[in-house]
Amino acid sequence: MLEHVINGLVLGGTYALVAMGLTMQYGIARIMNLSFGDTIIAACFATYVLFSTFGINPIAALLIVLPASYALSLGIYRVMMKPLVARAPDEGALEVDSILLTFGLLFVIQGILLMIFGGGYFSYSFLNTPVNVLGTVVAGNRLLALVLSLLIGAALVVVLYRTRWGMILRAVALAPKSAPLFGIDTDRAARTAFAIGGTMAATGGVVVSMFQTFTATAGVVFTMKALIVVILGGKGSIPGAIAAGLLLGLVETFVAAYVDPGLTLAAVYTVFLLLLLVRPNGLFGKA
Repeated sequence: MLEHVINGLVLGGTYALVAMGLTMQYGIARIMNLSFGDTIIAACFATYVLFSTFGINPIAALLIVLPASYALSLGIYRVMMKPLVARAPDEGALEVDSILLTFGLLFVIQGILLMIFGGGYFSYSFLNTPVNVLGTVVAGNRLLALVLSLLIGAALVVVLYRTRWGMILRAVALAPKSAPLFGIDTDRAARTAFAIGGTMAATGGVVVSMFQTFTATAGVVFTMKALIVVILGGKGSIPGAIAAGLLLGLVETFVAAYVDPGLTLAAVYTVFLLLLLVRPNGLFGKA
């Protein structure tokens, strides 16, 4: 039982981590990024190459992958997203345009990964040693993944809710039209949020690569689950993303262990639909 709880928290912590990134991009920058999952997979492959070719472990790889992903995400926003923001008459039009644009970006990233790595499954062995936790044996890499998810997620929450910079980002998320009246540069806030979101996706990719196999075409699965978590937690809500991510991770793990592994996706959608019937705006959304 405890083993399933820990595995569920590991999976849920990963979902929460990546969903926090998508929440930043969608809730603050108003960009619906369908290439989000492919960013995660790209980070998985980057970590794989750093570990298998250069002997750099995933913890040290974070120091390389995260700055690179921030710079790349910032460049994508300035080159591709900012023109959309400039010409969009309203938020609805921006969401539609961003969906179309990032749908194309999805295939660009996926195509590059397929060209370099092919369509096979990849993994590497890092801390794949048994660790005894209260009488239950758990893989060390899974425990490390859980700790990293909790620490990085907590750090983002502290920044957003305990700093002036975080207050500015939340102000743009809550009232984008009123924020400029208080001297807030909404464009700067949006591009920063988009870049942080991409960095969180890459962080999730590094964490996922430690305990899961991955392939160049697996990005759509992560995008789908991140969207579910974001909507279920409530638009723009970081605490909601954390709660929803942990919930879905536990649901998937327990259904796979006690019912049927083939029903995990069905169980996720069932929980998603049932909770939205009760709270249409998500767990932490406004009623």
